[in-house]
Amino acid sequence: MSDAAPRPTLIVVTGMSGSGKSVALATLEDMDFYCVDNLPAELLPQFVESVAGQDGTRDRLAVGIDVRNRHTDLANVPEWLSAVGAMGLDPRLVFFDTTDRVLLKRYADTRRRHPLSHLGLSLADAISLERQAVKPLRQLADVVIDTSELNVHQLRRQVITDFGLGHASTLSLLFESFAYRRGVPPEADFVFDVRPLPNPHWDARLRPLSGRDADVRAYLDGNADVELYASQVEAFLSTWLPRLRSETRAYVTVAFGCTGGRHRSVYLAERLADYFRDAGWDEVATHHRELD
Repeated sequence: MSDAAPRPTLIVVTGMSGSGKSVALATLEDMDFYCVDNLPAELLPQFVESVAGQDGTRDRLAVGIDVRNRHTDLANVPEWLSAVGAMGLDPRLVFFDTTDRVLLKRYADTRRRHPLSHLGLSLADAISLERQAVKPLRQLADVVIDTSELNVHQLRRQVITDFGLGHASTLSLLFESFAYRRGVPPEADFVFDVRPLPNPHWDARLRPLSGRDADVRAYLDGNADVELYASQVEAFLSTWLPRLRSETRAYVTVAFGCTGGRHRSVYLAERLADYFRDAGWDEVATHHRELD
């Protein structure tokens, strides 16, 4: 196996307006990608040179390029992707798609204007024109993600697992929080019930906060039951997660559930993620279903 460092990654997010591109970029930003939306396509090589550039500290980049660009620019995307590849990055074009029926419903629900509505077109005609304009990008795409049947939480999770995890040579870990009243995540490999722990919800000062906030962390950090619970889970996972490494398994999901999915489960997911990062696991991510 080669010990060469992996090439820096560039994800180009494109596709139909209303298909979830903004959600995807926000999720990538949460995973420490340097993100820019609506970048003029002709500036792609200059952007990479400027940001990935000289000190090499930015090895994860993501840009949004879509129909808001000039159509002539969209036609030249293959040329600019080739230029980026020649600069040492590994570009991936990801196309987000959705059926026209779902797009019409989403625009009706959100009452947002379509990017091509300034042409005086009806919404249906604007969608049709956009689909023709971005068709070459769909044919060129490395990955096509159909979001017609995905809600925001499901889309975020797919982006995390597709682009944030599973690309290292070792097993990748996803720590997820959830509320039991909305069901256990069906993808979870390990599920831990944290409802026996003290609930910050009953402290009026902490109720509006989440397990990401310092005051909630301080409240839980100082409790003996929380420390015992966390240390036992750390020991269990430290023993068994390494044994799940295999050629066919890319990542493992560890889920923590509580009543509302805001305080205890979020705290434990973040705490365990930090623990395994400190233990040397290269690919670790978190997903908070109820917060996201």
